[in-house]
Amino acid sequence: MKTMIRKSWAEPYKIKMVELLTMISHTQRNKAIHEAGYNTFLLRSENVYIDLLTDSGTSAMSDRQWAGMMMGDEAYAGSRNFYHLEEVVREIYGYKYLVPTHQGRGAENILSKILIKKGDIIPGNMYFTTTRLHQELAGGKFEDVIIAEAHDPENEFPFKGNIDMDKLERCIKKYSAKRIPYVSMATSVNMAGGQPISVANLKELRALTKKHGILVIHDMTRVAENAHFIQQRERGYANKSIKAIVKEICSYTDGATMSAKKDALVNIGGFLAINDRDIFEEARNMVVIYEGLHTYGGLAGRDMEAMAIGIRESVNDNHMHARVGQVVYLGEKMMSYGVPIVRPIGGHGIFVDAKRFLPHIPQHQFPAQTLAAEIFLDSGVRTMERGVVSAGRKANGENYYPKLELVRFTIPRRVYTQAHMDVIAESTARVFERREFINGLKMVYEPKYLRFFQARFAPL
Repeated sequence: MKTMIRKSWAEPYKIKMVELLTMISHTQRNKAIHEAGYNTFLLRSENVYIDLLTDSGTSAMSDRQWAGMMMGDEAYAGSRNFYHLEEVVREIYGYKYLVPTHQGRGAENILSKILIKKGDIIPGNMYFTTTRLHQELAGGKFEDVIIAEAHDPENEFPFKGNIDMDKLERCIKKYSAKRIPYVSMATSVNMAGGQPISVANLKELRALTKKHGILVIHDMTRVAENAHFIQQRERGYANKSIKAIVKEICSYTDGATMSAKKDALVNIGGFLAINDRDIFEEARNMVVIYEGLHTYGGLAGRDMEAMAIGIRESVNDNHMHARVGQVVYLGEKMMSYGVPIVRPIGGHGIFVDAKRFLPHIPQHQFPAQTLAAEIFLDSGVRTMERGVVSAGRKANGENYYPKLELVRFTIPRRVYTQAHMDVIAESTARVFERREFINGLKMVYEPKYLRFFQARFAPL
């Protein structure tokens, strides 16, 4: 009987340069995590062996991107690299107007100040930390309208980033369209585990918002990864390219904020893209106040050139197949050890379910924060919490207690090998074996905003 041989993914590149890593002892790791207040964000990178804290700005640039860096036009005004970036954004994404920013939150800040007024409601497919904070600082309130399946880590629904149209309609009826400046739609929903939204859902969203005269603003940080899942999972898209699907996704929206530090494979950079001329004119004025002139927006010319090249590389089918393939490899390895993860596997990382991993630790004792610290102690692998600490506090001072209490193993693009993935999975499995002996944490310092970056903890 003929056996089916699995077709593996492989990196569509070869390595020209390496960065040497160090691995400190368990005693040194114990000292490092204690000094960091059991917050992996406060670890020194020199003490980290494999860094999965984030995929933001941590990817490896290509030889073409590095060559582009040498072509930086560092003119204060009218840099040719800006016009190249503008051309690429129009070609790949289809948006008319471009305002560069130093990264995605710069675009979120400007957009929120322009579109949101006090008392506004901003529906979206699950919150993201910086996005929601900018909305709140502008006087608005975020309303979650993602489908219920997104809050269930064991549910295998293929498009858990979808918006629940009934929830959105009820939101519009409750508050009226006048109080909803836009719907905040993210592709590859980060806090749900990198889960995609379908084209069918986007078409429904476009029809509903058009009926009520509401804008759709796209958080497009990982739009190419979302396009990959549409290609693999949605009927009618198997023979379409990532590039074509990305363009179609953007066509159902009115504008976008972009942290180019993810999909676009650069270490710094972002932009606000918009189709409305009046919003663009106001944003172009405001970027001068907060970021820099409208043709550089807090970036060097070389940064904009690397971004333009990286955007084109991000929609290459071979690149995206390998990028997501590595994430899938790690996820399947973890599941083979019995480690509970969010399913189906998302695009930019593996999200371990800390509630099922450490069921004896209640959420107010920060199980995800605890687990991230324990994994670093075991192997020097740095991950990050995505649970009650990241969720922050309500206006009345009470903690948000999200249904998902996750540890994010975020995979930088083109950085680590399959052997690194094996080390990560084996370390997680070792911690899983001794999980019943792990105790929770208490928070001993909390900053005013975005506490997960700088909060400090102590063992219970």
